[in-house]
Amino acid sequence: MYSHSDSSTPRQKVLEFTYPKLHKGKSWYVDFSCFDPITGKMKRKKYMLDSISRKTERQQRAHELIENLLSKLRKGWNPWVSQADGRSYTLLIDALDKYKAHVEKIMKPKTRKDYLSRLIMFQRYIDTLPQPPAYVYQYNTGLISDFLDWIYLTQQVSARTRNNYRGWCSSVASYLIEREYIASNPVDRIKTLTESQKERQPLDKPMLQRMSAYLAERDPHFLLACRMEYYTFIRPIELIEIRVGDISVKDQSVFISRAISKNKRDGKVGLNDELLRMMIDLGILSYPSDFYIFGRGMRPTKRKGESQQFRREWCKLRKVMGWGSEYMFYSLKDSGLRDLANSAGIVVARDQARHTDISTTNKYLQGRDLPVHNETKHFTGSL
Repeated sequence: MYSHSDSSTPRQKVLEFTYPKLHKGKSWYVDFSCFDPITGKMKRKKYMLDSISRKTERQQRAHELIENLLSKLRKGWNPWVSQADGRSYTLLIDALDKYKAHVEKIMKPKTRKDYLSRLIMFQRYIDTLPQPPAYVYQYNTGLISDFLDWIYLTQQVSARTRNNYRGWCSSVASYLIEREYIASNPVDRIKTLTESQKERQPLDKPMLQRMSAYLAERDPHFLLACRMEYYTFIRPIELIEIRVGDISVKDQSVFISRAISKNKRDGKVGLNDELLRMMIDLGILSYPSDFYIFGRGMRPTKRKGESQQFRREWCKLRKVMGWGSEYMFYSLKDSGLRDLANSAGIVVARDQARHTDISTTNKYLQGRDLPVHNETKHFTGSL
């Protein structure tokens, strides 16, 4: 019998079908039982052979029928699913091809790249299975749970990466639900793993000062990029999209359009005096308004650069500074959030980071970096 694990009862097996069998007697028939997802029980399917008069032909027909049924059942065919909902009987590969086309057409470039890479990993996992799922209804809790275990244990990724894959699987399920391929989200029953503290670490004051002195002499344009990350908290994937026209000297602000922001909302963050002076000194604001501030070569150009250029330059700098891999370009955001929260309060830091909730801001702050309110230091209680 072919079996399939149910994640809700990991030590038990839910039988999907029994082998088709020929019964001889007053009536000749072939029968088998198959799991009915509607009732949650095994249900019997029967094929009568009495209409074939000669026993030799009846025997031959039974043999052919059993082989055909067994082949279909092993590939994932389910008579009850095909009868109850024809769309659930769609080939899984066809549904995933449509999902891929959907991602390629409407997703932002970085999201598209991430989603397609995870789809490739899922398809790679499917190829490792001795009996890969054939139909879309087989995109179920068992399949996804096994895939996430494969990602986490076999591919040896972090708990965070595994949880990101879980989120992607849920988004695929949402796509399938919206198109009525499946009825509910099978990922809801799969828990996230506890994530260890992130590897990335903020830079302390001496490190920031040393970096600033080094870049001021050798690469002021990359220093501007580092200061933008430290002071404005604009994500690298957004920073690469900022144009000269998005800078307001009068308001001392940077506008982040919903077209490029991660949260898909327009936003505006403060531009401090140091950054504004540096932009003026480097002549950034004298370029046409449609020029990207960090184009190719980290200079203002009409042609957009790529977010990876920040990482490449940072790796060179990190090697010169002798820092470990836990110090990343994005560490500048951690450092800036910490310093702004301690200086002006966590609410100001939250708004500058464009977080919807302080709990999100807190994730960027290590326990020792969390600010305390001055009022608590001078509070006089009754005890």
